[in-house]
Amino acid sequence: MKKTFNFQLSSFDFLVPLHQIFGKITMYLPITSPTIAFFVVLIIILIAPIVMSKLRIPHIIGMVLAGVIIGRYGLNILERDSSFELFGRVGLLYIIFLAGIEMDLEGLKKNLRDVGIFGMLTFLVPFCITYVAGISILHYSPLATTLLACIMASNTLIAYPIVARYGLQKHHVTTLSVGASMLSLFTSLVVVAAVVGMGGEGGGEWYFWPLFFVKLVGYCAAMLYVIPRLTRLFLRRYSDSVMQYIFVMAMMFMSAACCELIGLEGVLGAFLSGLILNRFIPIMSPLMNRIEFIGNALFIPYFLIGVGMLINIRLLLMPEVLFIVMVIAVVGTIGKALAAYISCIGFRMSWLEGHLMFGLTSAHAAGSIAMAMIGVKIALPDGGYLVDDGMMNGIVTMILLTCIISTITTESSAKALVLKEEESKLSDKQRFSDSFDDEKILIPVKYPETCDTLMHLAIMMRNRELNRGLIALNVVYDDDDVEQNQRKGQQLLEHVTQTANAADVRIQTQVRLATNIGNGIKHAFKEYDCSEIILGVHMHPNSRRVFWGEFAQSVFNGLSRQIIIARCGQPFATLRAIQVVVPSRAEYEPGFYRWLERLCRLAKALECRIVFHATAVTISLIRMYIESRHPHVRAEYTEMAKWIGLIDVAENTPDDNMLVIITARQGTVSYKAAIDKLPDEITEHYHGTNLMIIFPDQHGPAPETLTFTSIQHKEDVSAYQELRKWWVKLRLAMRSLRVGQRP
Repeated sequence: MKKTFNFQLSSFDFLVPLHQIFGKITMYLPITSPTIAFFVVLIIILIAPIVMSKLRIPHIIGMVLAGVIIGRYGLNILERDSSFELFGRVGLLYIIFLAGIEMDLEGLKKNLRDVGIFGMLTFLVPFCITYVAGISILHYSPLATTLLACIMASNTLIAYPIVARYGLQKHHVTTLSVGASMLSLFTSLVVVAAVVGMGGEGGGEWYFWPLFFVKLVGYCAAMLYVIPRLTRLFLRRYSDSVMQYIFVMAMMFMSAACCELIGLEGVLGAFLSGLILNRFIPIMSPLMNRIEFIGNALFIPYFLIGVGMLINIRLLLMPEVLFIVMVIAVVGTIGKALAAYISCIGFRMSWLEGHLMFGLTSAHAAGSIAMAMIGVKIALPDGGYLVDDGMMNGIVTMILLTCIISTITTESSAKALVLKEEESKLSDKQRFSDSFDDEKILIPVKYPETCDTLMHLAIMMRNRELNRGLIALNVVYDDDDVEQNQRKGQQLLEHVTQTANAADVRIQTQVRLATNIGNGIKHAFKEYDCSEIILGVHMHPNSRRVFWGEFAQSVFNGLSRQIIIARCGQPFATLRAIQVVVPSRAEYEPGFYRWLERLCRLAKALECRIVFHATAVTISLIRMYIESRHPHVRAEYTEMAKWIGLIDVAENTPDDNMLVIITARQGTVSYKAAIDKLPDEITEHYHGTNLMIIFPDQHGPAPETLTFTSIQHKEDVSAYQELRKWWVKLRLAMRSLRVGQRP
């Protein structure tokens, strides 16, 4: 009889050999206790995005790999029981439902013809190529090959968050790619539903296809008539958030169940219900937030983990399985590339836009897994299944490869497209003529010793002509000491108010409770509709996280607007010059003239020199701006060819100068890998106390809602960078050891 999971660690004798300990542990595996099993799943859902972010791998793959590890083909920690069947089925329907409910219907209407052409091409070209390869090279059956061709003909918008960061959401290339992706997914689901029907009884009769289309049209007409009327009736009468969510889920499952009753696959019903409910659920509504949150927090991860538990990792070591992986990945990628570039030529678009179309439509993820899972359950007359272990392993590995290809291609082409479009603007005057009317500065204050510095800096940088007030914020933890911390915060804000009143500047103050300081600042920023933040930098020793402080890194990773992080160890009036280091291509960022305007106001208020270290192109634009708007500023210019010149500037900056570094967030046009080393380089090479780091405005809002195509967690330092640092330290230690051993 199998033992229950009830052992105690103290019962082990640690003198026993390690393999005997492992042998004792395996006696209690797989875990059968529902409580412990659910705990293990939650830990995986929590940790997998963190680990995958370190490895720069899409989190979807992380969930699947976690399922491989804990499944019976891995460490055999959990058994794929009925809970994975139930939650997995819900997760499968949830994925397809979200694809329909997040579809941009208005964008499709405006570009319907081009979307239709590109959608059919991005479906038919990879479908046909994969079908030929499946029959002639992989020797699959016609039904299995058709299912595989549908998987490769569809795609998932894994790379969409990248184009959002570059402000290309409404670009015609993005509209074409998103619409074509949804169309190819819809067509693939229809064909998959036909494959499922042909796999059942009567699938080979002559009347199958006419009957199939009659059932499909009748079902779609019924859902289009019933669901909108029920939705209007319910949403008008009931506003309770829980009831609205339950109603939406009921509509999804009703549509899926009706689809299954007429012999079609339920995922088609879930997708159709998402399309119908699309207009009733706004993207930014609380209901949409709840739908995405619950799906991404539980159902979809449960489904992905269950998929991983089906994968036999041992089969990947077989040459024939590796051959399947290569054939599927190469053939599918070539098909998507041909469709993108044929459409690019037909629409008379540039090759750069063709690259972006290929990048957006080449990734396969959740939709492919969903269709593969359908084939796993279709039994064949010979006793096997439509999707065997070899094909399933090949599909999952293909997903990882195509996600990498899609991400790299989209990143490079989106950045290049932004650069090209910025260069084609008519005049530089148009780029900075009316870009500062939204000014509203937020100053989070926490320490009495830095609040005056931040206030003086904000007062000097504000636009006196607009005469808008400042906003001072103190965020305190909502814990047992909340009352005491509130009193301290209120006292600090009273002092800040006196400082502002002395300069005849209006100010708003707020003491805010939060369980996370960074989130409290971000929420206040949005509530006040601020344009920028001025934060303080402490004087702690060198450490990456300590350098930015407790919450600063969370703030500049979570907001897309300008953030100034300042530290000044001496009065501003004693500064003799401002040394500004600007990265190459900074002029292409939307916030370029905003930070330049702030620094010009600061230099004018202090009546000191300001020296810009930048490339020749950037210097010419800075010079043009200053001569046009601030001709009395004493500006000097030094050409700096590469970012490594920052080290020379930092080492040669006197103590009575302020060093200002214009940096960039990951995914922006001017970002470069060397910026990741900024904390270490400043700590090592800059010994002054007057420092300012500026994160300019970037394109698009920082994504807060999580979808199955977006990244759940982002680590600033990858595991590969950590390994490289560890290897360098090891080499230095070995070298010093050898030197010490020499006579």
